[in-house]
Amino acid sequence: MENARAIAEYASIPIAFRVESVVDVDALLASRGSRVESRTIARPCLKDYDAYPDNSPHRWATRFDLDRWGFFAARIDGKRVGGAAVAARDGAITALDGHDDLALLFDLRVDPSMRQRGVGRALLSAVVEWSAARGTRRLLVETQDINVPACRFYSKNGFVLDAANGGAYPDLPDETQLLWHRDID
Repeated sequence: MENARAIAEYASIPIAFRVESVVDVDALLASRGSRVESRTIARPCLKDYDAYPDNSPHRWATRFDLDRWGFFAARIDGKRVGGAAVAARDGAITALDGHDDLALLFDLRVDPSMRQRGVGRALLSAVVEWSAARGTRRLLVETQDINVPACRFYSKNGFVLDAANGGAYPDLPDETQLLWHRDID
């Protein structure tokens, strides 16, 4: 675990990913997230949420109370290969709706060369442990239909799909917001 002062190093791990397919939202909803089917898109592209105004980790402190957040680093041979940020008890996070027993996995990033090697799973495990120690009963996460690998990751790691909201992002009309949760014992 680390604190928000390590945000520059945290942000050094790119969150960008290549979009080559999108989730079949109807199949995902019908299975409550347990079946992640996708279809190939005609124009693959690179997606980088850090490139959007105020989305970069460097800007989080202007929007949120990071003192209530947990920050985690994954390292191999001393080199950072991933990170996760989880928010709890932060009134600026509307998804938490003022509940002290909820936490939001706000960000999870793994170096592209280390994806599909268990780094994300290890970070998620640390987030769940941190959340449980604070009395959290449910961990929330948001992703989008264009992030098929993230949807598969959350599905495989015990998350249940709660909602799919088309039109949730006015500046990104082709993306559907997907809201997931995982109960914490």
